[in-house]
This record gives sequence, C-alpha cells and structure tokens, in this order.
Amino acid sequence: MRQRFSAYGVDWSPNRRITLIVIVLTCLLALTAMTAYFTGRDGPHRAPSPAPAPTSSSSPEAKELTAEKGGSVPRPPRISDPVQFAKATTEMLWSYDTRTTSHEQQLAGMEAWMTKESQYNDWPSVSAQIPDPVLWSRMTDQKQHATATVSEAHYPAAFKQALAEDPAAITEAYIYAVTVTGKQTITWAKDGSGAESRSITLAVQCRPSADCSLVAIAPRVAP
Repeated sequence: MRQRFSAYGVDWSPNRRITLIVIVLTCLLALTAMTAYFTGRDGPHRAPSPAPAPTSSSSPEAKELTAEKGGSVPRPPRISDPVQFAKATTEMLWSYDTRTTSHEQQLAGMEAWMTKESQYNDWPSVSAQIPDPVLWSRMTDQKQHATATVSEAHYPAAFKQALAEDPAAITEAYIYAVTVTGKQTITWAKDGSGAESRSITLAVQCRPSADCSLVAIAPRVAP
C-alpha cells in the first residue's frame, strides 16, 4: 500500500514560537527514520482505523451516530493529557474493520479526531494512513480487520529539549509531539492472521481546559 506523506508543518504560521515547534518536529524525522529501520516496513496490509480507545460516547444515541458516520471507528475520547490522547489515537489509527466500515466511513471517523484549527490541521498526513478505495474494496472481500495494542508512549527527547530551552513556546498552539509504540494484529478470511510491532510519532493539540485533538502524523523517512 502506497502512502503519501505531507511536509509536516510547511504551512504553519511564521510566528517564532510556531517555528520552534516546526523545528522540533523536523528533528523527529531522524527519530522516525531509525524507527522505520529497526522495526521494518514489510508487514501485511496496513489500513489503520478503529480500536477500543477510551471514549465517553457510551449512550445508545452516541453509538448509533458513530455507526452511521464513522462505521466502526470510535469517536474521539474527551482526554486533556497529550500522552493518553496519543495512545487512544494510535489505537484508532492501527485498528479497522472492512467488514463493517466503508472507505468513506473510515475517513469520516478519522477526521473527527482532527483539530478544528485549520492552520495546524494536517489532514493529508493522517488520511494517507489508509489505502485507496480500490485496495480497501479488496480488503473487504477478504474480510480483513485489525486490532491494536499500545505498549508505551512518551515525549521524544528532541521535543523535551526544545521545551526545556523555551518553555513558553508551547503556549502559542499547545502542540505536543508524542511517540507511541505497540503492536498491530491483522486477521482476514480463512483464518489468516499476522502481527507486527509498530511505532508512530503524533502531533497532538491539547489547549488548557479543552479536549485534545490530532494535528498530524510525523513524516516517515525511508531507511
């Protein structure tokens, strides 16, 4: 499955504080390259989406709305902690069910997790995580579905260092970089299955007194 990756932060404001955030996340390119090298990129089909992420939408009405607009993709949880939100987001991205969710529903469900602040929203980097409609259809024919298990999440060293050097920089957009590791298990027709360890770096926005939202996925660099 080919994935398109946008240049992370290219259209962000030239404000010095935003520039610092861009520089920090650019530093994560090297981190991601090493991750790609050591974890490998030759696993089975990757079409991230739903997962048992924590959510406050437990009422019948909320479940009905989720099924209608996002298929099996869970609604974004009401979490104000960047690390915990990144974990929930990763479970959502690495999980999917082509048996119950169309390609359009998958995209709609994922987009609901995105920040509503357009100057930071990098939707192309997120939507690129699922295959095109043709491949999704083939996966549906094979009843392919996946679940995710998150094992650990942390702020990358580059982000922590930049934050230590200028603590006030985060107050411009409240965007945090979080690296999450875990495992994705994929199952398909005729008892086919496979699993692999994965790692991803997310940019999440968590403004004070507000729920977190997804900003972007850090670019991947081929080894």
